[in-house]
Amino acid sequence: MHIALIGATGFVGAAVLATLLQRGHQVTAVVRDAARLPAQPGLTVAVADAYDSHAVARAVEGADAVISAFNPGWNDPALYDNFTRGFDAIVRGVEASGVRRLLVVGGAGSLFVAPGVQLIDTPQFLDHVPPNVVPGARAARDALTALRANTVLDWTYLSPPAMLGQREPTGAYRLGGDDLLMDGAQPAGIAVADLALAIVDEIEQPRHVRARFTVATR
Repeated sequence: MHIALIGATGFVGAAVLATLLQRGHQVTAVVRDAARLPAQPGLTVAVADAYDSHAVARAVEGADAVISAFNPGWNDPALYDNFTRGFDAIVRGVEASGVRRLLVVGGAGSLFVAPGVQLIDTPQFLDHVPPNVVPGARAARDALTALRANTVLDWTYLSPPAMLGQREPTGAYRLGGDDLLMDGAQPAGIAVADLALAIVDEIEQPRHVRARFTVATR
């Protein structure tokens, strides 16, 4: 497949890029700085500003699917506004490009921990998450709400588990829906390489079209 990947130099995006190339896909990495990605077989670099919907549309046109791992950076002082602005531009750009398949990597904060209660609204979340991350988690939740009203794209929203890190990958994962996955009494986690595996699996064999899902270590 021809996949356009936005955010290919980020923590999640870099793992997704490696997985896509390992599986033989042709990847267009949409980045601001082409020098950050070395040449690799199967990789084309498109320089574009994720905040510019017209630039996004030109960069992703002709792809079979778009994966967005966009994040302005957790230390961005305008994180909520810039996350929202970038997300909106990406969605508008993908719509304008004619590509219909979009997978967005979001956040765990919108996962439910009890009926009607999302993780981001719990005291535990606010106590354990650095304050600079909270605006991004709120913006990611609002992005999911916006996607659920989108009837143009065949979208998928992936919420990582509460614990996402550079741990040893297992090559496997378990699926969840809208609820936070647990590991006993503690929130579950996953290696970023295994999260990338779940993302590419969903692109190759869609099972969550116009739906949100989550994953964690099996």
